[in-house]
Amino acid sequence: MKHTKKLIYGLVFLAITSTGLQSCFVAKKYQQPEIEVQDQYRNISTNDSTTLASMPWEELFTDDQLKTLINEVLDSNLDLQMAVERVNAAEAYYKQGKMGYLPSLNLSANGGNYELSDNSQSGVAAGGNGPNYENYQLNGTISWEADIWGKIRSNKRAAQASFLQSEASKRAVESSLIANTASAYFQLLALDAQVEVTERTVTTRKESLETMKSLKDAGQVTEAAVKQTEAQLYSTQILLLDLKQNVNLLENTISLLLGRNPNMIERGKLANQDIKIELNTGFPVQLLRNRPDVMLAEYGLMNAFELTNVARSNFYPTISLSATAGLESMNFDDWFDSGAIFSNIVGNLTQPLFNKRRVRTQYEVAKAQQAEAKHNFKKSVLTASKEVSDALYSYESEQNKYEIRKQELQALTEAVSYSEELLNNAYQNTTYLEVLTARSNALSSEINMIDSKFKQLNAIVELYKALGGGWNK
Repeated sequence: MKHTKKLIYGLVFLAITSTGLQSCFVAKKYQQPEIEVQDQYRNISTNDSTTLASMPWEELFTDDQLKTLINEVLDSNLDLQMAVERVNAAEAYYKQGKMGYLPSLNLSANGGNYELSDNSQSGVAAGGNGPNYENYQLNGTISWEADIWGKIRSNKRAAQASFLQSEASKRAVESSLIANTASAYFQLLALDAQVEVTERTVTTRKESLETMKSLKDAGQVTEAAVKQTEAQLYSTQILLLDLKQNVNLLENTISLLLGRNPNMIERGKLANQDIKIELNTGFPVQLLRNRPDVMLAEYGLMNAFELTNVARSNFYPTISLSATAGLESMNFDDWFDSGAIFSNIVGNLTQPLFNKRRVRTQYEVAKAQQAEAKHNFKKSVLTASKEVSDALYSYESEQNKYEIRKQELQALTEAVSYSEELLNNAYQNTTYLEVLTARSNALSSEINMIDSKFKQLNAIVELYKALGGGWNK
């Protein structure tokens, strides 16, 4: 009874001491750092918080074959599947962190026969004849650490931030995959259109070559004109081979996104692609909650902040309690007898004094990592705003260039027609070089116009991604 009272008094003393010490240090709470976010995007003025990021990708993209590809990517892409497994691993650590307040309980049992050495201290004490004896033990040990400095709370919040960080990383992968799939699909359609134009041009230039040969026979052009036309045909055929190669390579890239072996990709036509939506951007501050990569950076900062709390708490004493109880006997038959019962309870207070500067080094490293995470968070916000501005400017620029290229193509097509007509009629001021130049310029213009159409569509995809669209909120 006397020992029990002493134990109770000791525990009360530890509790009072812990409460008093806690006033010296309490783990700090995370607060989002002040980051200067502009009120408007560059060259954009809006009073509406409506943003393209809130639109589901199924509504943004109307091409059924593209929707099928995106759904397959989200089901089968290996990068996304790996991201899911990282979320599962982080969730396991988070569940462990939530159990940090609970005590640890261990159960052990052992038994055996022991023979002492005659020359050991125990053997000499026994007269040089080391005795044999048996010992059997069954015990349970419970230990609990008081969270005086908030170390356990900080570890729990750090694990939670790490879990949320992994979820944000998965969302970032999902957003990128949707954007990359759409971009690759539109590029594939553009290549198809360029292949079609080039194949038509090859056919036309074969006919032109025959025409030039006839004109040479009629004495209207020289052999040099024929060879120049022939060379232009070969140049177009090489361009066609390059385009078909790019189609093949892009199909392989999309197949990899789909998580399957290289194969042909079912697709529509570039001429049928028309995304008619309002390009609403909202306000830059909305990027903090719409962009998964920005969220990822902030959760990284939260994690670093809490780990700094943990490192700081290592400068202070650790207060813990441990208790052991069980059965112990030197005779197996008496192992479970009431006389074999034993128990003990111990309170511990441990203060680090000298450990080769390990604690201070851990704290300084944690502070540096927290500062780095803060810089990364700020950079992610700036990068997000830049990408929105870039995508908006690209869309407007390509839209204007597309209209101009249509006029350019019309003018060059007419120039080809006029030049060929004049050459065929043996108009003396028209040379075969003018015809070749007009044809070459017309082909380049048509290829560039298709490219501008692709870049318009791609700019919308990039804007959607830059605003934080493409993942389930």
